[in-house]
Amino acid sequence: MLIEHNGKRPVVDPSAYVAPTAVLSGDVRVGAETRILFGAVLTAEGGPVEVGAHCIVMENAVLRGSKRHPVAVGDHVLIGPRAYLTGCTVEDQAFLATGATVFNGARIGRRAEVRINGLVHLQTVLPSGGLVPIGWVAVGDPAEILPASEHDRIWRIQQKLDFPRVVWGVDEWRDSMLPDVLERYSRALGRHSEDRILDEQG
Repeated sequence: MLIEHNGKRPVVDPSAYVAPTAVLSGDVRVGAETRILFGAVLTAEGGPVEVGAHCIVMENAVLRGSKRHPVAVGDHVLIGPRAYLTGCTVEDQAFLATGATVFNGARIGRRAEVRINGLVHLQTVLPSGGLVPIGWVAVGDPAEILPASEHDRIWRIQQKLDFPRVVWGVDEWRDSMLPDVLERYSRALGRHSEDRILDEQG
């Protein structure tokens, strides 16, 4: 399904394939010979999503671009089932396995690999050829690769990466801010009520 959002329409190379149950919303570009499989969602929430040539975005993967952080995926990239990418850059020939998660401002280097349920935190740089093992976490720049059991160490690094400012644009996080942040976010997402589903001819 192709959706016009915020006045922008998806652009799909004629040689690409988009499954009928996939959703491309807004400023989304899909390169030559790329395959977007069933249930995948590519949504430009204020920032573009661009997928290069000869990529495979597998079932139920989500790629989400934001105003501060667009999504840019290079060529010959595999994005596995249930992967979740928001506001990140993925360079050529990277492999993101089932359930991989990559957050805002992160960069996955050329030929890097994030294995099953691996996580790359916001503002984290996984270098070319880097590897996140099954269920492990990459955090920082340069990335430290840690098991999920090292929560306290991950948190110490993550705090310096400033999630509230990077993702929500607020100086610090307080419990009292959650209603304000969510109301603002809800208003932004409310713009989908003006979306228009495009037919095959656009």
